[in-house]
Amino acid sequence: MITTVMFDMGGTLEDIYVDECSELAAIDKLDEMLRGWGLDPKVSREELKRRVDAGWKKYGLFRDSCDVELKPISIWCDYALADFDFPRQELAPHCEEIAHMWEVTHYHRALRPRVKEMLQGLSDMGLKLGIVSNTAAMYQVFDILEEYDIRDFFSDVTLSSVTGLRKPLPDIFFVAAHQLRAHPEECIYVGDTVSRDIIGSKRAGFFRAIQICSKLTGEKDSGIRREFEPDHIITDIYDVYPLVRSLVEAEKSC
Repeated sequence: MITTVMFDMGGTLEDIYVDECSELAAIDKLDEMLRGWGLDPKVSREELKRRVDAGWKKYGLFRDSCDVELKPISIWCDYALADFDFPRQELAPHCEEIAHMWEVTHYHRALRPRVKEMLQGLSDMGLKLGIVSNTAAMYQVFDILEEYDIRDFFSDVTLSSVTGLRKPLPDIFFVAAHQLRAHPEECIYVGDTVSRDIIGSKRAGFFRAIQICSKLTGEKDSGIRREFEPDHIITDIYDVYPLVRSLVEAEKSC
């Protein structure tokens, strides 16, 4: 019996993409923040970007090799800003603030149309709702859910930055299911990538996996071994509601 629907955040509930404008805005803000804390990079914006990009690339290689998410302190002290040799005791207290800024500035983000209506429909069916998200910030997802005015729909928000586990590891889906008091076979997952969302939820034994494509889907799914395919593909996030409703009604008629 279907009891629970879980969602990815960036690319699924919200549109998300990166361009040169957002990349430079994040670097400018980072430079401003560091100088405000007395941590002067003493390099040009172009050099700051080059070094931060190189640090993120190193972190990405580590992270993607083991599907482990480090805390913002480790990400920024040991990878993204490691080349500057800032005193750790001075940089560490600011790392979550940097991580939050990076998530909302480096990426363009906007709630998809009709998300609230879709969530309301599922909630009215008595289904439990949750989020499972890969993120390098501890609090940003919670804050942006509040900004979108949809936080109250979710009984649980499971983040890679909190658990240390990243999709597609099935373990992060198991954590979310336990926190929602649901069995995997009762759960439906909605995400924008095969590489993280579909493969991860199917490995965890979820009942159905639904894909909605985003501006980053092609990049994230490039060259992957497609161990699983989505059970359903949609183009409008609102379609989750009638699709889940039809699946629930089909169960009841059996």
